[in-house]
Amino acid sequence: MTSAELTAIEPHNPHFARLGGDDAVRRLVDSFYHNMDTLPEAATIRALHGEDLAEVKAVLRLYLTEWLGGPKDYSARRGPPRLRARHAAFPIGTAERDAWMLCMRAALKEIVVDDELRRQLDSSFLRIGNAIVNRGT
Repeated sequence: MTSAELTAIEPHNPHFARLGGDDAVRRLVDSFYHNMDTLPEAATIRALHGEDLAEVKAVLRLYLTEWLGGPKDYSARRGPPRLRARHAAFPIGTAERDAWMLCMRAALKEIVVDDELRRQLDSSFLRIGNAIVNRGT
């Protein structure tokens, strides 16, 4: 698919189509949480989640789908993302941000074959991670 075709599908954010749609988002989320479950460096952020990750995985899939330019089901079901407010109850410092990024970067490397898209997403995820840090370290 050409760049113009992708822009015609979603003129504001073509990342959803470039990534591969619903299936790719599902695989990205599954890989991310697999990394969180298995990487020792992610133990602190894994501990912030309940034992059953089914609901949080579903929410992340909805969020990423909308954020990437896909269907706007997240906002329809949950309202505006307000990520900083939604994460305010969790102690998130730079170590937690870095652990989250480690898991996401590994997932991006596994799922996203387009190098430029992977770089763009990494940069965007880091900006989001920086925005939700709510404690000094």
